[in-house]
Amino acid sequence: MSVRHALLALLSEGPKYGLQLREEFEARTGEVWPLNVGQVYTTLQRLERDGLVAAAGTAGAGGDGEPAEHDAPGAPGAPGAPQKAYQITEPGSAELARWLRVPPDLSSPPRDELVMKVLVAVTVPGTDVHEIIQAHRTYLIQLMQEWTRLKEDDDGSDVSFALVVDAELFRLDSVVRWLDAADGRLRRAAADGWTQARAPQQAMPAPARRRRIGVRQ
Repeated sequence: MSVRHALLALLSEGPKYGLQLREEFEARTGEVWPLNVGQVYTTLQRLERDGLVAAAGTAGAGGDGEPAEHDAPGAPGAPGAPQKAYQITEPGSAELARWLRVPPDLSSPPRDELVMKVLVAVTVPGTDVHEIIQAHRTYLIQLMQEWTRLKEDDDGSDVSFALVVDAELFRLDSVVRWLDAADGRLRRAAADGWTQARAPQQAMPAPARRRRIGVRQ
């Protein structure tokens, strides 16, 4: 998740202060991704360094700027300290537009911990890989049920939260489907005489196979 681009998106609506950005970030993302206010200020400083945002002015506590409740102890907007507002620049707007339209790099399979556990379980002597798969499947189903309950309890007014829940349910469902497919593939392979101790026969070197699916080295 790109916090810097999320902050640029919020600033595209107008100048804002650090703690205000944190509160709006959490509200816009369904309040499922907590954001530390220190990370907000650090990101803003980097964005300012890169010319993507600029100071929009400062105001003392109780002045014409952000109300005192938007101050954060220990942060640049702490009580008694000048509060600094930020605004997006033209390069910042261009960067935000570019980021929104550029697809994330999905050509390379991520180093998913669950996938790694299944791959490793296949090679560990005395390990029932099917039992391992079912244990993880049970846990994922429980997670899906929890998310489904949250979805049912929501009145639908928080669209951001509904989108996050939908995304999480689809993601978990895809992992469950992969586990089912992996379990079935391993059973079929065993029926064909494959054993866990048998070394895999590669039709071509791994780097060449990765190049064929667009994996970056």
